[in-house]
Amino acid sequence: MKQPHIEIHTDELTATGIDISPFSDMKDNIQRPHRDDHYMFVVQSKGNFLWELDFKQVTMLGPSVLYVAPGQVHRYLQFSDCTGWFIFIDPLLVTEKYTRVLNNYLNAGQVFQIKTDNPAFSIIPVIETLLERKEFFQDQIARSLTDSLLGFLTGALIQDHAAEKLMSGQKYQTVYQFKQLVQTRYKELKQVKEYASQLNISPLYLNEIVKQITGFPVSYWIQQTILLEAKRLLYYTQLDVKQIAFELGYEDHTYFSRFFKKNVHMTASEFRVKNHDLSNSNPAIDHS
Repeated sequence: MKQPHIEIHTDELTATGIDISPFSDMKDNIQRPHRDDHYMFVVQSKGNFLWELDFKQVTMLGPSVLYVAPGQVHRYLQFSDCTGWFIFIDPLLVTEKYTRVLNNYLNAGQVFQIKTDNPAFSIIPVIETLLERKEFFQDQIARSLTDSLLGFLTGALIQDHAAEKLMSGQKYQTVYQFKQLVQTRYKELKQVKEYASQLNISPLYLNEIVKQITGFPVSYWIQQTILLEAKRLLYYTQLDVKQIAFELGYEDHTYFSRFFKKNVHMTASEFRVKNHDLSNSNPAIDHS
């Protein structure tokens, strides 16, 4: 049966704002798709791990990391000979600098390779042990180590995408502002020129730097944001296609229907039918 709303896991973290669970706690059954109010980092040292993230399948092979931002719909589908950890972190503990990096790669690079000698693999067991003990200044130490861990993980993300030289520049900052703008204004702004106007730059320049840093043009990010929300509404609600079109800012629902079919290669109704049974999967471990 279709869910009346998106299932979201909240208030699952300890007072420290950090939790760690080893892969050994996983169950074999497929998870129920859901979203969290916190970040999740899946740090794998070996194995083959298949995930579904916002309706796309992504695979972790060998030493690698997957991060899931608050609000993203996700579940794991299957895993083989995997070792590693799930790390859950309160967004308040993720500094603005790290948040910018993570936001820039949402839906375009959330799985990345990590070297076997990365210090993250040494820090995680220390944090895990610390969270299990009662020590003076335990919370402060755990948060400090977690900040260091985030630095190593986001550094690996940047290195994997070969974008380090762009990190502190104006281009990177502009792309970050653009992606933030898309997330909040996609219902009313649909054209490249509208976003360029908001950022006080030319459409040509905006497209150039967005493609340079993310690998995709501006139109891709606008379309993908709209399509993702459309899929969520089709999957989790009982709104009809006309109502969904209006919810997404389209006065002409037939235009929206054509737009959806062109980009998803099936009609909105076909997508709903194809995915209607996903909610019947059984949930697995907590948090992830």
